Amino acid sequence: MLELDKLLEKLVADGGSDLHVVSGDPVRMRIHGDLMSITDQPVSAKEVYEAFKEIMTMRTKEVLEADEQADFAYELEGKARFRANIFRHLNGVGGIFRSIPTDVVPLEKLNMPPVIDSICRQKSGLILVTGKTGSGKSTTLASMVDVINTTQKGHILTIEDPIEFEHQRKSCLVSQREVNHHTKTFSQALHSALREDPDVILVCELRDLETMSLAVTAAETGILVLATLHTNSASATVDRVINTFPVNKQPHIRTMLSTSLRAIVSQQLLKTADGNSRVAAVEILVNTSAVSNVLREGKSEQLENLIQSGGNVGMQSMDSALHTLVREQFIDPQTAFEAANDKGQFTQYLKKTS
Repeated sequence: MLELDKLLEKLVADGGSDLHVVSGDPVRMRIHGDLMSITDQPVSAKEVYEAFKEIMTMRTKEVLEADEQADFAYELEGKARFRANIFRHLNGVGGIFRSIPTDVVPLEKLNMPPVIDSICRQKSGLILVTGKTGSGKSTTLASMVDVINTTQKGHILTIEDPIEFEHQRKSCLVSQREVNHHTKTFSQALHSALREDPDVILVCELRDLETMSLAVTAAETGILVLATLHTNSASATVDRVINTFPVNKQPHIRTMLSTSLRAIVSQQLLKTADGNSRVAAVEILVNTSAVSNVLREGKSEQLENLIQSGGNVGMQSMDSALHTLVREQFIDPQTAFEAANDKGQFTQYLKKTS
């Protein structure tokens, strides 16, 4: 019998980020970015499905039957929370469980650039935190929300799928809504949010045109909107937002973005030099008058140069962040080389270690 709770407890105890339980394969666990087997034998479709049935609610089972996949949050009471995705595949059923820290990590403990603290103290506008899956976007956003929750008085509304970090009320009223549980869709919840007197709206992902349009509109109306996208740089993020809209509406969206965007934080999680942890490499774009002009004119290819010259307002490129992490010996040169955009800049480090 597959004891899922014990496997999840092992994930937490070993400092892993994800548990992979996929029928037809051994159980695997991701630790500091590496995926490794933790059982000798493959697990069968029947034992996997029976284990999943034990933790799914009736509603989640109905969603799985109807859509062949389901997202939900699962909690080991008093121990840990997990974001779960159950799906059907060639050999039966599989599930991925992402470990969510019980407590929100304070921003100062994430080794983030100081400008992040001032970014999340904005009163209105759009802040985007981007990166691939598993890059720590949710952790960064939770820490930013915690800064707001601690230092300001207002109403924070989160729209998530599923709810990951549970924010305790501090100086702010916090309302957390889960898609498919408290609302049908992101766009429906966001449309409703505009009538719920929020000061801050967190949208865990801008997935479609309607959600993105509503988020930009909300930012324009004086609400601070925090959201994520699966893009790997500031320029790619701008292009993704603009290109989501029909061609005839893109000039208008560029204008709205030029005035409403506050910052883009793009990050990667990289294994530390000692192999015992991971650290974030962060690219930061802050909206200045020069950036605003570039956004309005649709010249996103110029953003890289503006980032490189914007250090006085806290901007930094991804490659600059990687240089710093290598010099401070947080990561090794090979890791930096693999993560870099301009790999030629990092061959000097590789020569020193060869």
